[in-house]
Amino acid sequence: MTLSSLPHTTYVVAGMTCEHCRVAVTEEVTQFAGVASVDVDLDTKLVRVHGSDVDLAAVVAAIDEAGYDAVMA
Repeated sequence: MTLSSLPHTTYVVAGMTCEHCRVAVTEEVTQFAGVASVDVDLDTKLVRVHGSDVDLAAVVAAIDEAGYDAVMA
C-alpha cells in the first residue's frame, strides 16, 4: 500500500509558525497507532495525517496539549 492510497485526515492548526512547531506537532502525532506519516505545512497551517484506524479525537487533543489549536478541516 502506498502513502497516497492510505486514508488521511487534514487538520487546521493555529499557532504554528516555525520549525520547532513543525517538529513538536509531528512528534505528538506520530506516537499514535496507525499513523504512517505526518505532513505539516506551516504556510497554510495544515497538518495531514496518513494512516488507518487513527483516533482522530486523540490527535486533536495531543496537538492541543502541545500548545496549538487544532480542528479537523
